[in-house]
Amino acid sequence: MSNTFSNERKRQLVLFCKERNLHFKNLELLDLAFHHRSYSNENISHKHYNNERLEFLGDSVLGLATASFLYNDMRKNQEGDLAKIKSVVVSEKSLSPVALEFGIDKMLVLGRGEELSGGRNKPAILADCMEAIIGAYYIDQGFEAAEKYILSFIIPAVRKVQHDGGKDYKTLLQELYQKKSKQCPVYKTVEVSGPDHDQTFKVCVELGGVTYGPESGKSKKEAEQNVAKAAYEAIR
Repeated sequence: MSNTFSNERKRQLVLFCKERNLHFKNLELLDLAFHHRSYSNENISHKHYNNERLEFLGDSVLGLATASFLYNDMRKNQEGDLAKIKSVVVSEKSLSPVALEFGIDKMLVLGRGEELSGGRNKPAILADCMEAIIGAYYIDQGFEAAEKYILSFIIPAVRKVQHDGGKDYKTLLQELYQKKSKQCPVYKTVEVSGPDHDQTFKVCVELGGVTYGPESGKSKKEAEQNVAKAAYEAIR
């Protein structure tokens, strides 16, 4: 594999490593992890230059590191408990917000079509890139370094699931509220802004005569989860 990139791209890659405390010897390998197949599909000279093989590898490394942590962390729990938590924390839903937090959306190399359709904010693309970076780091630095990187974001996710019982905030809010009332929370979208490919939703939730929010999200579902969390923490 070979690729050349500009000095500006090299600067971006070095900065990404510095911010995430990663130590790549081969920056080309890291750069490959950011290349979505939509780019290679549109550029003949990069026909096979995408992150899918790294994603395949990274998915297994992520699973092993997470399973190993859960095995040692939850010694009194049965296999089913470990499997349930693992499925949550390595999911697209869990990985994509971490990718945004890490600035991976800004580092992606996409084809023009995918770029125009809002690919930088698509959870599947972001989660796949997270796995590709893991695969690249495993090749470059070995399992121990890759495991350390993985646990930096997996442990907080595990703790959250352990604390919440593996339920989402809409479920938690409904269960808590229905202990006090026979009514269900009512969610209302109060604002949608931005272009079609990059919209922001604002949602409120009504509990009886009390309104909480609005809270924002890049999808209606995300905004509902965010306002549910705010309401749940307010009335708990």
